[in-house]
Amino acid sequence: MKSLSIRNGVLQMNELSKVKARAMRLGVWFRVLTRAERAEIELTLRIVKRIRSLLLAEVVTSIVKKLLDAMQSKVGCLMREIGQPLARKLSGIAQKWGNRSAHQWVADPGFVQYLTVTYINAPATFRT
Repeated sequence: MKSLSIRNGVLQMNELSKVKARAMRLGVWFRVLTRAERAEIELTLRIVKRIRSLLLAEVVTSIVKKLLDAMQSKVGCLMREIGQPLARKLSGIAQKWGNRSAHQWVADPGFVQYLTVTYINAPATFRT
């Protein structure tokens, strides 16, 4: 559940309730959101059947993004910040050496996760 799905320009409310439930389960709901943000989501879930207003969609999307960022694991965050650039760099080097399938490495989440975990566990003197 990376983001809310948008079908025909409408945010899906069932996914919004799933994000809320998951945030509450993980203890992020009260820790990350302000009282006003929690109220906006609660009222949207209770009153609105379909979000049609662009302004409301932007507000809800920004709050959900805030929740999803807080719920993401440390490794997931590091995969995006460290693993992806490392994979791009290694892929570029391998392509220059003639490896034609190296362009696929960047899109391989297993390879990105491997690079991230290796980076985390490497001594500080070996990190670039």
